[in-house]
Amino acid sequence: MARNQPISGNDLARFSGPGTFMRLPGASDLSTLDVAVLGVPMDIGTSWRSGTRFGPKQVRNESAMIRPYNIQTGAAPFDSLQVADIGDLAINTFSLSDSLRIVAESYDAILKQSVIPVAIGGDHSITLPILRAVAARHGPVALGHVVAHAVVND
Repeated sequence: MARNQPISGNDLARFSGPGTFMRLPGASDLSTLDVAVLGVPMDIGTSWRSGTRFGPKQVRNESAMIRPYNIQTGAAPFDSLQVADIGDLAINTFSLSDSLRIVAESYDAILKQSVIPVAIGGDHSITLPILRAVAARHGPVALGHVVAHAVVND
């Protein structure tokens, strides 16, 4: 089975091409995917510093520079996994509670497929409905949370 591969910089300059994660194909049919990358462009759960709603778009933009393999380790995930970008969730920019419901319901629907969803956020509040949906489907879960700022509060 042919696997999706990021567009090579040798085939199309990295500053052009689709605005998807790592310039992978976009997809709407999850049944053929192993991994689905999705954006949650939301920052209405922040108490002070907005702007994380731009995170998914910026991560996708910067990901154009990522190579599809690691030369040091030999890891080549796109050789064994079918990965695509499924776009952004349509959150409610005026209601945190409704947005959290949308995230939870979207994850519930995604997890009915045999696919691993990878979210690009968004503020930290997206984590709770994601964890609840994953736990409802798979049981207890652990969390590795990567943020782009120092978390230095007690």
